Amino acid sequence: MELQDVLQARRSIRKYTQEAVSKEEIDILMHAAMSGPSACNKMPWDFYVVSDETMLEKLRNATQYSNIKAPLAIVVCGNLSRALPMQLAPFWIQDCSAATENILLAATDMGLGTVWCGIHPQKRAEKRVSEALGLTEKQIPLNIIYVGHPDETKESRDQYKEKCVHYI
Repeated sequence: MELQDVLQARRSIRKYTQEAVSKEEIDILMHAAMSGPSACNKMPWDFYVVSDETMLEKLRNATQYSNIKAPLAIVVCGNLSRALPMQLAPFWIQDCSAATENILLAATDMGLGTVWCGIHPQKRAEKRVSEALGLTEKQIPLNIIYVGHPDETKESRDQYKEKCVHYI
């Protein structure tokens, strides 16, 4: 697909077939994630690739918005042990968000569906996901990305709004 087509085709998919996401597809997604920009190239991210049904159920129960029945979830976490120091540490959020968007776009390009379910800054959801995955104090779950073969079709769309662009 051309870049503009991928950008406009990327939609939140909430219905999936039970067909597994292949190891090769997961590898492409992880390479895409880690190709994202990172402040001072700190790469303060950890990715948990979850296909175990028991663990998927725990993730589905993390928040009222994460109850998605997909065969795969990728939990994107900021790792503060690799983040910028002190007041610059919150740049991990931007770094992990860029990695997340790369996953979403790569999946779209491969014909997979995804939905980004935010976790941070919901403390209760952070705690549930952290406990389920056994995260350390230095790891903060930013989101859960559900991935799979779509069982619904959504039209591509262009959400450009000229009024949001300001030329100076």
